[in-house]
Amino acid sequence: MYVKDVKVQNQIGLHARPATFFIQKANEYKSSIWVEKDERRVNAKSLLGVLSLGIVGGTDIRIIADGADEEAAVEGLISLVNSGFAE
Repeated sequence: MYVKDVKVQNQIGLHARPATFFIQKANEYKSSIWVEKDERRVNAKSLLGVLSLGIVGGTDIRIIADGADEEAAVEGLISLVNSGFAE
């Protein structure tokens, strides 16, 4: 299991379009991936799950992966979050 925290950089947070990019990226990996905010954990490959967290800009989230490519999955998603989703 590989776990890392990251702060959401873009001002709007993970609304529909960035959340879609996030989920598409998560689905590139074989590992099981979760996003955690304030003790709530959801499947990072689920649009409704990610949107249900209500992640806004400046929020700290934890990305957790478990599987063959867990480290690459977490680092790839953190890079995407740090890019601000090109907004």
